[in-house]
Amino acid sequence: MRQALDEACDYRRYCFNQGLALWNEMYEARQIAKATKQKDLLKSYPSPTERRVRDELVANKADWQYQYSAHLLQLAITDLANAWSNFFNKAQPNWGKPKFKSKKAPRQGFKSDQSRIKDGVLYLERAKESTIPKDQWRGFKLSEEPLSEKFGVVSYFKEKGRYYAAIPFQVENVKQPAKTGKATAVDVNVGHFDYTEGRINVLPKRLNRIYKRIKHYQRQLARKRAENGQASYNSKNYLKTKAKLQACYRKVGNIQNDLIQKFTTRLVKDYDKIVIENLSVKGMLMSHVASKGVHRSMFGKFKQILTYKCDWYGKDLILANKLYPSTQRCAACSNVKKGDDKITLYGNKKHGTKHNEYVCYNEKCPNYNKVVDRDKNAMLSLLALAEHPELNHAL
Repeated sequence: MRQALDEACDYRRYCFNQGLALWNEMYEARQIAKATKQKDLLKSYPSPTERRVRDELVANKADWQYQYSAHLLQLAITDLANAWSNFFNKAQPNWGKPKFKSKKAPRQGFKSDQSRIKDGVLYLERAKESTIPKDQWRGFKLSEEPLSEKFGVVSYFKEKGRYYAAIPFQVENVKQPAKTGKATAVDVNVGHFDYTEGRINVLPKRLNRIYKRIKHYQRQLARKRAENGQASYNSKNYLKTKAKLQACYRKVGNIQNDLIQKFTTRLVKDYDKIVIENLSVKGMLMSHVASKGVHRSMFGKFKQILTYKCDWYGKDLILANKLYPSTQRCAACSNVKKGDDKITLYGNKKHGTKHNEYVCYNEKCPNYNKVVDRDKNAMLSLLALAEHPELNHAL
C-alpha cells in the first residue's frame, strides 16, 4: 500500500501543476484580450474557472492516468481554484499567487472523498484499472475510534517518511464548556509561557537530550556530504542516519504538540477572555540573538491553535497591538519605560539590571525600586487589556 500512497501523492502533484500551468496560460490570454477591448476576442479567451480547467485536463488525459482515481484530479483542481480565490483576497495570512508543487517538499499528500471506514479500518478508493491487485489492496487501522459515521474529505499526507490521515468528522451537539467569567493573559517567552496561574515550560529538559542527538546526526550527514558529494545521498549509511534524524525531529514535534494542545485546551475551558501578544514571528526569526529559541518555542503554532479553539468554544481572544509596550509598562502604575530606561535582551546597562528583571522608577508606584519578574509584569500588563480595551494601542 505504500506504493499506492506514493503514486497517489505524485499523481496529485502532477495534476495540480498541470492545472496551474493551464490556469496561468488562460489567465494571461484573458488579460491580453481585455487590453484589446474587442468583444470577439474576449469570447475566444474566457476567464479560467475550476470547471474549465478540469474539463480541459480530463479531455486530454493520457492512457496511464486511468490507473489512478479520477477524484484525485478533481480534488487537486478544487484546491487550485481555492488557491486562486485566495490570491484575490489580500486578507489571507499567506496571500500570494499559487506556486507549483515540488517533489522535494517535506510534506506530500493528496485528498480523497471516496474513502470509507469499516470496523475501525480506513479504506482508500481503488481505481478500476489500478496496477495493484485487489487482494493486495489493504486498509489502514485507525489509532482512535471514529467519532461519527459521517465524515468529509480525508487528507492523506506524508511527513518524515510516515503517512497520516486527517479525517474531518461531522459531530452534532458539541458540548460547550461552561462560562467561568474569568480572564487571563499569556506572555510568551523563549522556553516558557507565563499566565495568571503560573508558568508552563514548552522546552522541557527531556528535549535537550534529543536536540543533542539531532546536532550529532546533522554533523554526520554534513561530513558525509563533504567527503562523498552527491554520491552520499544514495549510500545506505547516509539513509540510515537521515532516518534517525527524522525520527528525532518527529519525537520533538510530538512532545511539543502535546504540550501546546493540552495547555490551550486548559485555557479555553477555564477562562472566557484570553489576551495574547500579536507578535511578528517572522521578524523575530531574523534576529541572531534568540532566533533558534523562538523557533523551538512555537509562538506561531500556539497562536494558531488557540485561535481556532476559541472560535470553537465561543471564547474571546484579544490580540494585543504589535506595538503595545507590555514589557516596558509597569503593571502597578502603568508607567512606560522610555529611552535609556528600557529593558532589552541584554537587560538595562544604565541601571545594571538583568534581562529578566523589571524595576519601576516612578516614586508614586507601590513597586518603586523593587525588582519584579519581567515576564510576570508583562503578563499582568496584558491582562489589563481584558478590562480596559482602550489601552490596546501603541504608545
